[in-house]
Amino acid sequence: MALHKADHVPGDGGGEDVYALPISQVTLPKYRMPDSTSQPTAVRQLIFDELALDGNASQNLATFCTTWSEPEVHELMDECLNKNMIDKDEYPQTAAIENRCVHILADLWNSPDGETAMGCSTTGSSEAAMLGGLALKWRWRESRQAAGEPADKPNIVAGPVQVCWEKFARYFDVELRQVPLEADAIGMRAHQLKDYVDENTIGVVGILGVTYTCAYEPIAEICAELDRIQAEKGWDIPVHVDAASGGFIAPFLQPDLVWDFQLPRVASINASGHKYGMAPLGVGWVVWRTPDLLPEGLVFRVSYLGGDMPTFALNFSRPGGEIVAQYYNLLRLGREGYRHVYEACAKTAQALAKEIGDMGPFEVLYDGEGALPAVSWKLADPENSPFTLYDLTDQLRGRGWQVPAYPLPSHRDQTVIQRVLIRHGTGYDKISLLVDDIRTAIGRLSTARDHVAEQPGFHH
Repeated sequence: MALHKADHVPGDGGGEDVYALPISQVTLPKYRMPDSTSQPTAVRQLIFDELALDGNASQNLATFCTTWSEPEVHELMDECLNKNMIDKDEYPQTAAIENRCVHILADLWNSPDGETAMGCSTTGSSEAAMLGGLALKWRWRESRQAAGEPADKPNIVAGPVQVCWEKFARYFDVELRQVPLEADAIGMRAHQLKDYVDENTIGVVGILGVTYTCAYEPIAEICAELDRIQAEKGWDIPVHVDAASGGFIAPFLQPDLVWDFQLPRVASINASGHKYGMAPLGVGWVVWRTPDLLPEGLVFRVSYLGGDMPTFALNFSRPGGEIVAQYYNLLRLGREGYRHVYEACAKTAQALAKEIGDMGPFEVLYDGEGALPAVSWKLADPENSPFTLYDLTDQLRGRGWQVPAYPLPSHRDQTVIQRVLIRHGTGYDKISLLVDDIRTAIGRLSTARDHVAEQPGFHH
């Protein structure tokens, strides 16, 4: 019988169990790199163990973001791990795929000039929104300067916007005029604009999928009101549509809704590929109605990557995998597939809304019909309820569910609501389990004495 001697490489564990290796016998470093190397399988397993303490992404019903992807997406992401999206000379085919996505989205949003449409990918819809806002500011300033008018006090008008617009206003020195919610409203209404716009307004932001309530603001009515104001005052105020969520929903669930480049006043649209676009985290899109609406002064050209590279972004180097995954989804699903997926999501949302409404303690604010596949609700009689929605959030978290409770924006901030997003991968059966857990929680809370402290707000 032959004898064999196994080689042992110092530090590789020599075949030992990962939990018996030296790195497994100490607390993992937090402030200083270790002096020596460790076996890769042990390091991977220990990090996996820590990550297991995170919440279950599939039970995170607070997030709009993609939490499930097909195996092919994982394979494409791995293939693109080393592709830098900014280096279009080195990775021309990835750049071509990005360009295809821009044109496909321009066509989806009814651009009048789809083949020559101007747009770009970003790290998410927040960056995309800021780029849209910068273009608004630049064009307004150029127009004011050409007319010999002062251009030092720009403002932008919006309703209950996501925090990215607050960041835009603060970072780029623009006054944010937020239109407060009317007593029975869940978004900005067109007739309110007359009290907030003026000659210094660089644009109005209309939201297709309000973060707080999931409803659409009336983009066509907003544009019509701005037409009326222009006729009366002479102010030609463009609209940017923040379609972070709705941009990948409305074309399929509400194909007859007029909200996009069919409206001449809509200058630009942003959307989040990693929300209802179904791409992995890390990609957003912004598209301008026509190329001339992106001022040349905002575009930089660099030569040190090879060739003459035009770039308009807040980031520089960034991964290409999410863009390739976005293209995969557009090809894989097509219009028919996106429609089928979100019809199923909408049916699930509407079923959840009915269950919530039938429970008794709640009043449904948005029932999943006409906008995003989602549900939002409040307590029907909060003054006499034996529990708060913060209590219910806390109870559900014990079962792993993340269902946020938070106040509506100013002028309705005494109203606390809860919201559930139905995404690709959030099936009917899972939501039926949530309904069971809500009923169980209500039973417990109806006899409880202690309450969870109120939370100041919620941004996701």
